[in-house]
Amino acid sequence: MADFNVNHITSKQGQQGTVLAGVTTVSSTGSMRIPSGPKENRGGRGRMVFGGGYDYPSPYTELATMDFVEISTLGNAVDFGDFTLGRYAFNMGSSSTRGLFAAGGYPGRPNTGAPEIDYITFQSGGGASDFGSLRFLPTFKAAGFGNGVRGVFAGGYDGNSPYSSFRTTQYVTIATTGDSSFFGELSVGSRGCMSVADRTRGCVSMNIGSNPSTVAINTIEYFTTATTGNSQDFGDLVVARDEANGVSSSTTRGLFYSGNPGPGPARNTIDYITIQTKGNAINFGDMTTVGNNGGASHGSNLTRSVNHSNDAGNTVEYVTITTLGNTQDFGDLTFSRITYGGVDNSNGSIA
Repeated sequence: MADFNVNHITSKQGQQGTVLAGVTTVSSTGSMRIPSGPKENRGGRGRMVFGGGYDYPSPYTELATMDFVEISTLGNAVDFGDFTLGRYAFNMGSSSTRGLFAAGGYPGRPNTGAPEIDYITFQSGGGASDFGSLRFLPTFKAAGFGNGVRGVFAGGYDGNSPYSSFRTTQYVTIATTGDSSFFGELSVGSRGCMSVADRTRGCVSMNIGSNPSTVAINTIEYFTTATTGNSQDFGDLVVARDEANGVSSSTTRGLFYSGNPGPGPARNTIDYITIQTKGNAINFGDMTTVGNNGGASHGSNLTRSVNHSNDAGNTVEYVTITTLGNTQDFGDLTFSRITYGGVDNSNGSIA
């Protein structure tokens, strides 16, 4: 083998280097790593962004603040920037580069869900930009999921008594900007929905039936994300809840955290499902924070699931998805808040 010593090579125009084709080997006293994949992904994966929410107690000021953590590294959150407007928002899916936050309430429109959709670029920081609007029912506490290409928004309820629950599901294409399109419907109106997803399915926990009923239900339904159409039955949660308290997924498992069983004290149960295998959920472990209520922020890096409960102050917890067990301390948010959303760039729905 001949030696190949290079300091600098360009074309005749001096604009680009030589292309090495065929079988090429490198022998070096140092190290060399060839970049691969889309250049926007080379900053790394496994970042989670917490967004919005409101202060507690009264006057319940809606917040625009976003924090982020690197899921593989325990520690406290760092400021990411702000939403385009302060609100309590819920996610609408993510890709390896973008995360979407949709709907929620905000000052001046306290009883109507915000139609605005914001998006963030995970590796840039600097806050959110306007994406478009929800064309159908900008509701509170809908389920948001995706497959890395589409972001989907399912169910939820309005803020006017008797707080009607909705069946409508709508979607956007994450890589573009624009308003949502109609996707399909859940079997019944459902408020406080939460969802897990892999690259083909989105599974929604149906946490309460259509109003005026206030009976918690344990039904899980699923959509095939790449198509449009109505949901189908998946199975049941271990514990019926008014609202789940966070969700996370790997390429195979989906976790449903805690929630309010209503009536009665809040539960700390974590359930899990195998997303591609229909059937009932299985007990995973418990959250170690107490008084867990509905509404939380959550994310995963396929190995580790990170979650913050409404009633946990600024504490963030985690579990290892492939094992069973209780949550452990991860770190703290920049400050305490409740009823907000979270997105990440490496969950089980993202290629």
